[in-house]
Amino acid sequence: MGLRRLARKKDSKVINNIDMTSLIDLTFLLLITFIITMPAIEQGISVKLPQGKTDTLPTKKSNVVTLDVEGRTYLNNREITLEDLERTLGNLAAEDPEVAVLVRGDERLEYGKVVRVMKILYKVRITRMALVTQSD
Repeated sequence: MGLRRLARKKDSKVINNIDMTSLIDLTFLLLITFIITMPAIEQGISVKLPQGKTDTLPTKKSNVVTLDVEGRTYLNNREITLEDLERTLGNLAAEDPEVAVLVRGDERLEYGKVVRVMKILYKVRITRMALVTQSD
């Protein structure tokens, strides 16, 4: 009879520790959720695109397309229409496939106007281009 009481006492012990497996699973689930949602949050951050780290620009044999805030387009400091820009850059690309173009756009300029110039560069197959920014 004494053995039975001793066996029952061992079985009826209260567990005083917490199972950490479910807490670790929950922690990893939250971590994965934050990792997945972080890129979507970063897209909502407003940034000034013209600011940036500058690098050495190829100034030899490069042409500069400038876009001012009034919507005027310049090629090497001469005002030009987008149609004439396409024709002129097409001729330059035909003469020298390695021609480089630097695009300078005012930071207050609509983004779509810079994209139009980049589409022209793509259309006339100019692959060496850079967006000019000012240093921070």
